[in-house]
Amino acid sequence: MEFRQLEYFIAVVETGSISAASRRVHIAQPALTRQMRLLEESVGTQLLDRHARGIHLTVAGKALYSEATRLLDERSDIKARLLALGSGQTGKLSLGVTVTHLWLPEVAKLMGGYRERYPKVALDVFPLLSGPQLDRLQQGSLDVGILYLDDDMPSGIDAQLLQHDHLVLAVPASSSWAESPPASLAALCDAEFVWGYRSISPVYFDRVVAHFARLNFEPLVVQYGADNLTILSMVAAGLGLAIVPAASRCHPMSGIVFIELEELSSCDMPLWLAWRSGEEPPVLKNFIDLATTLFI
Repeated sequence: MEFRQLEYFIAVVETGSISAASRRVHIAQPALTRQMRLLEESVGTQLLDRHARGIHLTVAGKALYSEATRLLDERSDIKARLLALGSGQTGKLSLGVTVTHLWLPEVAKLMGGYRERYPKVALDVFPLLSGPQLDRLQQGSLDVGILYLDDDMPSGIDAQLLQHDHLVLAVPASSSWAESPPASLAALCDAEFVWGYRSISPVYFDRVVAHFARLNFEPLVVQYGADNLTILSMVAAGLGLAIVPAASRCHPMSGIVFIELEELSSCDMPLWLAWRSGEEPPVLKNFIDLATTLFI
C-alpha cells in the first residue's frame, strides 16, 4: 500500500467513479483500475463494489477511506513541520547577551526583528557576562552569544565582529567630577573606583588592564561589583567612579554622568557574535544573517 494509491482511492471515492477520478488525478482509466486492484490485493480484501452506475464502498472501503484521509493529512503536516524546521521557521535558539548590551539599540532591533521574522522560533535570552557565555558556548548549553572576545578566537568558536566600542568614565551626578570633568586619567590618581572581578569576565578585564598599563595608570579600587549594571548602581549611589564600556550609556539609569576621555576612547572594545564551530542549524544561520545586516 502506497500513499499514491491512497490518493487515487480517495479520488475514486469522492468522484464516485473510475472515469471521473482518472480525470481528477490525470492518469488513464486502465492504469487507475489496475492501481485499485493492487491496493485491494495489498490489504487483502475488496474495497469497492463496481457496477454500471459507478462504485460503492464496502465496509472495509469505508474504513480505509477514513484512515486514508487522516494519513494523508498527517503526511502533509509532517512535511510542513520538517520544511519549517529545515528553513529555520520553527525551533529554539538560546542567546547570551552581556548585561551591558541588553539595552543597546542594535541588540533590541536584533531580538525584535528576529522575533518578527520567525515568530514560531522560541528565543531564550540569558543576560551573561562574556566569561560565562564563552563557557556555555563551549559546553553546548548556549547557541549564540553577544560578548567580548580576544583577537585570537578560542578553540571551537566561530565569531562575527558586530561593532567597535570604547571605554567611558562614569561618575556620580552629585560629584564634583560631574560639574568639572577631568582632562585626563592622571587627574584621577587619587579617586576611588568601583571595579569588577577578573574571574567573571577575563577577556574584558585583561583588555582594560593592558590598556591602563600602556598609559601607566592604575585605578585606586575600593569597591567591587559583580557586573557593569551592579557597578553603575554603586556609582549612582556615590560609592566611587567607574570605567565602563560606552554602551553602558544606553541603560536607563539616573544619578550617573558619563564622561568621554581621549585616553579611554582609544581603548578598542570589539563586540562579537559567537557560536560553536561546525554547528549552524537553520535557526542560528538566520540569526547570524540578521545580526550581520543590523550591525555591519
